[in-house]
Amino acid sequence: MEKSIFKYILRYSAAQQIYLLCVILAFYPFLFVSLDLPKIIVNRAIKPNAGGDIFEAPIFGYEIEFDVSQLTFLLILSFTYLALVFITGGFKYYISVFKGRMGERLLRRLRYQLYTRILRFPIPHFKKVSQGELIPMITAEVEPLGGFIGIAFADPLFFGGQLALIIGYILLQDWKLGLAAAALIPVQGFIIPKLQKKVNALGKQRVQNVRRLADHLGESVSGIGEIHAHDTSNLEMARFANRLGGIYLIRYEIYRRKFFVKFLNNFIDKLTPFFFFSIGGFLVIEGELTVGALVAVLNAYKDLASPWKELLAWYQQKEDVRIKYEQVVEQFEPQGMLEEHLQHDEPTASSPITAELAVNNVSLSDEDGVRSLEAVSFTAQCDGHLAIVGASGSGKDDLAQVLARLLTPTSGRVLFGGQDIANMPEAVTGRDIAYVGSSAYLQAFSVGDNLVYGLKHRPVVAHEYDGEEATRAELEKGEADVTGNSPHDYNADWIDYAAAGVSGREEMMERVNELLSMVDLSEDVYQMGLRGTIDPTRRGDIADRIMSARRLLRDRLSEPEIAPLIEPFDQSRFNTNATVAENILFGLPADDSFDLEKLAEHPYMRQVLDTVGLSDDFLTMGQNVAQTMVELFADLPPGHEFFEQFSFIDSEDLPDYQTLLGRAARGVEGLTEEDRLRLESLPFMLSPARHRLDLIDERMMERILEAREVFARDLPETLRDKIAFFDVDAYNPSASLQDNILFGKLAYGQAQSAAKMGAVIGDVIDSLELRQTVITVGLDFPAGIGGARLSQAQRQKLAIARAVIKDPKLLILNEAGVSLDQSSQVKILENLLKLRQGKGLVWVLNRIGDAKSFNEIIVMKDGRVAQSGSFDDLSSKDGEFKTLLDEG
Repeated sequence: MEKSIFKYILRYSAAQQIYLLCVILAFYPFLFVSLDLPKIIVNRAIKPNAGGDIFEAPIFGYEIEFDVSQLTFLLILSFTYLALVFITGGFKYYISVFKGRMGERLLRRLRYQLYTRILRFPIPHFKKVSQGELIPMITAEVEPLGGFIGIAFADPLFFGGQLALIIGYILLQDWKLGLAAAALIPVQGFIIPKLQKKVNALGKQRVQNVRRLADHLGESVSGIGEIHAHDTSNLEMARFANRLGGIYLIRYEIYRRKFFVKFLNNFIDKLTPFFFFSIGGFLVIEGELTVGALVAVLNAYKDLASPWKELLAWYQQKEDVRIKYEQVVEQFEPQGMLEEHLQHDEPTASSPITAELAVNNVSLSDEDGVRSLEAVSFTAQCDGHLAIVGASGSGKDDLAQVLARLLTPTSGRVLFGGQDIANMPEAVTGRDIAYVGSSAYLQAFSVGDNLVYGLKHRPVVAHEYDGEEATRAELEKGEADVTGNSPHDYNADWIDYAAAGVSGREEMMERVNELLSMVDLSEDVYQMGLRGTIDPTRRGDIADRIMSARRLLRDRLSEPEIAPLIEPFDQSRFNTNATVAENILFGLPADDSFDLEKLAEHPYMRQVLDTVGLSDDFLTMGQNVAQTMVELFADLPPGHEFFEQFSFIDSEDLPDYQTLLGRAARGVEGLTEEDRLRLESLPFMLSPARHRLDLIDERMMERILEAREVFARDLPETLRDKIAFFDVDAYNPSASLQDNILFGKLAYGQAQSAAKMGAVIGDVIDSLELRQTVITVGLDFPAGIGGARLSQAQRQKLAIARAVIKDPKLLILNEAGVSLDQSSQVKILENLLKLRQGKGLVWVLNRIGDAKSFNEIIVMKDGRVAQSGSFDDLSSKDGEFKTLLDEG
């Protein structure tokens, strides 16, 4: 990347910068006339005309005659001035918008380039730089560059030209006033940059400290478990406060120096009017200067302050942006970056990954010179099964990453069919080689999107746009071309079905099912599907099939072993296993307009309670619930199981409720609105079957049913679509698939009711052949950031399936089963060995006994190949392999 921000700007926007300068030059004549016109109006149009009916207006040194009356002449000049105001304003508007667009385009280009460079960083570099440093660099730190890029060359010419023009105009009126106006500008131009230099140095320190603060934040988020486990919260808070203190002192010093510069500049600015009033007034009194000329000078000087301040602001911004740009560029040029063309080149010949693998004298060292691999050499067939074993720290992990080109050897070469893997484009290494490490990372996509992530190399089928979408897509494509961004449409279909060995979506689903079964993940995805939701307007076929399951389950509710497990929803009955909130709504919120935990705060719900006369009763119930909770939980430890059963009150909230009850005891009329709402919210969370507090009797149930009727009857049209009401004959879009099938609440207190009901639902689903439908919905389950919503074992299984689905020429598994239970490891190993018959498989094993299933074994020790051969050969003689086998 260019080292200088100005070189970067010229490289990518030279033509636009030149065009903008031309527009600015075209603006100056209009500006000059707008400055001179007030003097002409005063001296030629308002003063009595000694020349008769002929009026003259000097424009650029030429006297233009007007044979009109004085009033007409005044109106002509006045409307001309008004037109010039409009024209100059139009120029300024166009120039400002053009600068803004140009700046945003280059900022978009810069951010894109920085992101692409991150994708080319050598993987070991991420051990030295954290995401807490990189993220603010691309987001916050380069943000000011967008504002500066558009003004980098335009503002010095635009405002500098205005400054020169105004001073020149004043000189034309009187050379003494012109000198007075310009006398202090060189002084400001000399002193202020000197003072600004220290501010720039402090700004550089501030940027570095903010980066370290962001790094600390990232560490705290990633290591929050360790902080709690070791009680180091106070240490981390003190560390954070220390960093905040350093930033505060730097910023305070910046403010002191920056505002001193501003004070000095303002003081010097105010000296010039002193000279105008004193010297100019003297010249007018002496008759050496007209009043109109003095008015024009004062009017021009009024406009002089603005461009000068803008030039000073430009200089300060230039220095700030220069520091930020140089620091960012420095961070984005680590050694060992992947060559850019290797990211974009497509393979030109058949894949070399099918030929022989030769590792020739490969060594790997870190930046401190510590070697993890040393002179590693061996050969293997790419269609065979190779196991790599060794003790911890033997170098087996790094060797697997070198084979996948995730690490670049310090010396030596990895050859496939005689071709160096270092020179292969990612289109070869990323498609024909698949790698799975011991810790899988998933994107913040759905489970299904993560599964096919490795098949998305280039757009396969273009997305079809209509109407306004097509216009917007065309505009976006044009902007992407202008800013050097990716030409590919993100909304296109990227899935390479051919690479997976299928012809389309239907066959892909069959392939997905096979792989989910192979990695022992089918049941997990099935459960995700039961917890998932769908939009019945878009997936009506699935909604219809789920409704069939609901009807079949309701037919079985009369069976004695099923009836006690569930309490169905009934419009005319209170559901004792549902909360009061669910009973009143008799539905589920469609969005966050109705929050079940804060239902008492909703204006319409309060209106409903007032209508049926439940407001005071709910306040009293809330007091009773709070009193019972305080008495019941007063002596219980925070983790007691009662807190889970009565989950609407946390242990840390008990002191607050105790204080609240003290205020209520003195009279509820003294409670604040917040206190009342807090108490009235508690009854909404009660479930009679679960919370046996004897606060909801038959009479109260009837009144709550009355509230249900009023709620549905009087619900305003604007809120109709905010609630998905329960309807026995309609699919509920806010409920999960399982809850739609149940259409009721599991009975509390029934032994293993959830497991028993799960088995019943499973029987219903299987009898209707709906399991595949549920799994399809499960594939839409969001994995979360980094796969956080999945267990470690689920993430690992999904990563293995993701690697296998693209049918690579060579599959490399680096202790990929270490987080799985033994039965899953055995099943996945057997399935993969069978699936990969005749295809390359390299597996770094965590269980040494599994090596017997492989054709060839490489034994690593201290970064070197200690032994190699078959399982029978190596296990029959003394050596490192036999030692590992005996220990394992």
